[in-house]
Amino acid sequence: MRFQSARYLTRGVDGTVPVETQIRMWEMIERLPVPADYLQIFRLHGGDGVQHITHEQEEPAYSETVSYECADPVTEKIYVIDDDDHCTMLLAAEY
Repeated sequence: MRFQSARYLTRGVDGTVPVETQIRMWEMIERLPVPADYLQIFRLHGGDGVQHITHEQEEPAYSETVSYECADPVTEKIYVIDDDDHCTMLLAAEY
């Protein structure tokens, strides 16, 4: 099974993405109704106190969007990669 290894995040994620949003992204991976691809993609956008997260993967194709009230919504593209030894959450710009 994917995404069962130790979880890490980069300084970019730590300094940009609120902890609540990080936790929600990990939870979205845990709740996947299809087999998890090694690469998970999150598109974050928000404003006016609402954070929107679109979660996608390519194989098998999957997409889900959630929205929730958030004091500090951010706009970023995030990758979560499982390389079998560990899982890393990073900003797309850090890839």
